[in-house]
Amino acid sequence: MNARIRDFVITKNDWIFSVVSYDLGGEELRCLLRYIPDDMGERVSERGRYKKLDFNEAYEFLRTHRADYVEDAHIVPKADIKEILRPEERLPVIADHDDKVKTIYKLLGTHIPQKRLGITGSYLCGLNGETSDMDFVVYGLNYFTRAREVIEDACAKGFITPITEEMWRYIYQKRKPELSYEEFIAHELRKKHRGAIGSTYFDILYVRDTEELQQLDKRDYEKGKRVGHRLITAEVKDASFSFDSPAIYKLEHPEIDKILSFTHTYAGQAAAGETIEARGMVERTEDETRLVVGTTREARGEWMRSLSLLSRKKHPWARL
Repeated sequence: MNARIRDFVITKNDWIFSVVSYDLGGEELRCLLRYIPDDMGERVSERGRYKKLDFNEAYEFLRTHRADYVEDAHIVPKADIKEILRPEERLPVIADHDDKVKTIYKLLGTHIPQKRLGITGSYLCGLNGETSDMDFVVYGLNYFTRAREVIEDACAKGFITPITEEMWRYIYQKRKPELSYEEFIAHELRKKHRGAIGSTYFDILYVRDTEELQQLDKRDYEKGKRVGHRLITAEVKDASFSFDSPAIYKLEHPEIDKILSFTHTYAGQAAAGETIEARGMVERTEDETRLVVGTTREARGEWMRSLSLLSRKKHPWARL
């Protein structure tokens, strides 16, 4: 049983979890409980009626019903899993009966092999509603970069709608980052991974392909010794996996080797060669010292910003 981030799993008691870490080969998967069966639930699929749980509700539910699942994430024994929902397998099926999904699938599929595309979130579970956003998945760095270019071009040509000011305000309030709205927007616009169809917005998410999984460093998923919060300024040496989970930024810094960000807000936040400012939790392992941004759900008191980007934004004639 191999799973990747963005997959969902269903346990034997029909609880539905999102997978939040690559399968590291053990007997468990790191997940987050998203839906539970509920006769009064607002979401309905072929599996029945479900209730969607927010972050705190999910932890409270598991502490009551399966406390052994609860650590810093939800740890699900593979023996308890009866089904894996894979984004790349479900997308063609969903696109056949959903016009909005079909539009993006055809757009990306014209430039990227369709087997490298998927859909996750509520659509993957068949529990999407009228206001659900669409979370597409692209496997492989080169294809993910190409997908961002396709989205940018399609927005410029009017094939799809750029995110409106109202939508950006909604996303900002939903994320609640430790950045001003203007700083948040400056970083998000550069990522070029969002768009909209009518009132429905979508984003594209990166997942390592088979070859890139060989470069996975399991140590990035092992918690080090926490020694306190710290604010640093550093140069980014390598941001190849900055859209991964965790987002990885290798640094030029006298003490901190890298930043790991476990919140989607700071994925793709800086490019190689840029100077960043970040505040997070310092963790020490036998091999390195790193700064972790996103040690809590809303990353209170933790952030990352590209000082290089914000400096250029003050001079609109400079290219991003």
